[in-house]
Amino acid sequence: MIINWLFIIIGLAVLVDGSRAFTKSWTGIPLLAKLSPAVVGLTIVAAGTSMPEMMVSVKASLSGNPGLAIGNIVGSNLLNIGLVLGMTALFRPLRILGNTIRFEWPVLMLATLQFYLLARDGIIDRIEGAFLFGVMIAFMAYAVWLGRRGVVEDEGTPLPTASLGRSGAVAGWLNILAIILGGSLLAVGANTLVRGAVGVASGLGVSETIIGLTIVAVGTSAPELVTSIVAALRGRDDMAVGNVVGSSIFNLLAILGAAALFRPLPVPSEILSRDVWWLIGMTALMFPLMISGRKVARTEGLVLMGGFAAYTVILILAV
Repeated sequence: MIINWLFIIIGLAVLVDGSRAFTKSWTGIPLLAKLSPAVVGLTIVAAGTSMPEMMVSVKASLSGNPGLAIGNIVGSNLLNIGLVLGMTALFRPLRILGNTIRFEWPVLMLATLQFYLLARDGIIDRIEGAFLFGVMIAFMAYAVWLGRRGVVEDEGTPLPTASLGRSGAVAGWLNILAIILGGSLLAVGANTLVRGAVGVASGLGVSETIIGLTIVAVGTSAPELVTSIVAALRGRDDMAVGNVVGSSIFNLLAILGAAALFRPLPVPSEILSRDVWWLIGMTALMFPLMISGRKVARTEGLVLMGGFAAYTVILILAV
């Protein structure tokens, strides 16, 4: 049992480092190509912080552990909304830009409902996975189009890259090397984490779904938590909130879609009877909190954290 916990800890640490390198490199390349920081923030940053979830869920799917794959996705979204957004608002009330209310939140709500509709028959097959992944590509393309038209607000704060202060071809090669390094770390971390999670589930006599919803989801959501808190403390409310919403969209569309493309995913019954309803409820709760005064205040952050705490208690009692 101890060795499995060590696998989880080591896997999470490697995933976080890999995610950091991967995000910086994938941010640097489009910025070198003269895409605006607003466009990059809407697409690359959110996708980069979700890379741990992507690698873990795809690895779990390929290993024949669908409960772990789907539990990680659902648990990560609940953590993003309840814990990451709620805790970030405690550090600093978050101003909500019009893009979030008009564009990003509606896409997240629709993606959440779409997940429920596709999962009702108990399986996400390859065709449904291709559909979800295709919707994600369309979402990112539309976000780029909005950014190029200047519809997306841009506060102008530089985004971190792997260029090490260099420019031109040297900067390009540094970012490419960081992609290779980050991707390798993500692959190793995901393999180690899944191995440990399966072992812990077996040793504790609980389902892989519960492990995915809790231990794995907490670990893979660490990049979102750090990114949003740091962004809020630096006054980048747009990035703090956009990271949460964008990562949650990426989880439901790109990650679930990719995992199902590799191997059809049976949906555990407890996800359909319990967790998906909490996910729909927490996602819906975001709207009135964001639209009231166009900010998420500290008290509203406590409401989100309280909802997540209630869900966690129910999850523990169900074990």
